[in-house]
Amino acid sequence: MKKIIILAFDGALASAITGVVDLFAMAGVSWNRIQKQNVQRLFQVKIASQHGQAVQCINGIKLYADLAFYEITDADIIIVPTIGALILDVLAQNSALIELLKTRQLQSGLIAGNCTGNFFLAEAGLLDGKQATTHWGFQQMFRERYPLVKLNADQLISHDQNIYCAGGGLAWFDLGLHLIERFYGFETAIHTAKSFVLDYRRDSQLSYSLLKISKPHQDGLVQKVQDWLEQHYHENIVLDELAAQFNVTTRTLIRHFKTALDIPPNQYLQSIRIEAARKRLEETGHALDLIMRDVGYSDPSSFRRLFQKKTGLSPLEYRRRFSRRFDV
Repeated sequence: MKKIIILAFDGALASAITGVVDLFAMAGVSWNRIQKQNVQRLFQVKIASQHGQAVQCINGIKLYADLAFYEITDADIIIVPTIGALILDVLAQNSALIELLKTRQLQSGLIAGNCTGNFFLAEAGLLDGKQATTHWGFQQMFRERYPLVKLNADQLISHDQNIYCAGGGLAWFDLGLHLIERFYGFETAIHTAKSFVLDYRRDSQLSYSLLKISKPHQDGLVQKVQDWLEQHYHENIVLDELAAQFNVTTRTLIRHFKTALDIPPNQYLQSIRIEAARKRLEETGHALDLIMRDVGYSDPSSFRRLFQKKTGLSPLEYRRRFSRRFDV
């Protein structure tokens, strides 16, 4: 039986603790009961807090701990749940947790963080020089605070040496299923996913994130072009003609966009079009060909390829997952 310790703290996301406990506790149990087979508990899961005290999660629920940090001895997996409160405040209030992670790095076993819980791993220096992910909405803050980490926030799950990171707030179930597969194989993991009615092996956060189309800047030329593109993105736009329309050279326009937004004008235009397509797929029942033309594309294959690259899903997969249900 594998031993799991979840490090709890005030301001954590409750479901990133209780959900993990349920998932691991029922691995080898739920599916076996459904199939009328012998139950085989595969994991022992305990919650630890600094002094063994109860913690109050961000939703107001209090959770009791099984042990204190100093009582942690052998563990196959240490898991840090999502930070639900203000991240920097929680980090400042939990130096003991950070010190514990520094100590655990030198021992055997896996360390895993979920969503913004990965800030704890980075704060302890565990992610320096390693591949990692975190919630897509906090990636800029993460990059600025931890420049030595090889962050890829598009990933839902990252794995580097003995450290796992999961992306979004509820990605604890993706993380849990990955770890179940690591210890007990794919069949056990997929059986657990089926018994909980979960999608297994989601790979990307792209379909959940807001496309980073813009950022604050003071470039008047770029702002004028942005305003124009937002009204005319569906038209056939040629970069040289766009530059001439604003009385600058193509080279100058590209330079201004890269300085202000970190991307050239053509990529900015693509992002606007894909974001418009996403909204139409979510909010309307229009045919894919009509949506494609409405946002400025005429070649179905190139549109599908670009949409997949930007969102991690095909247009039809995206619609199935995120579209408004018109019969509700």
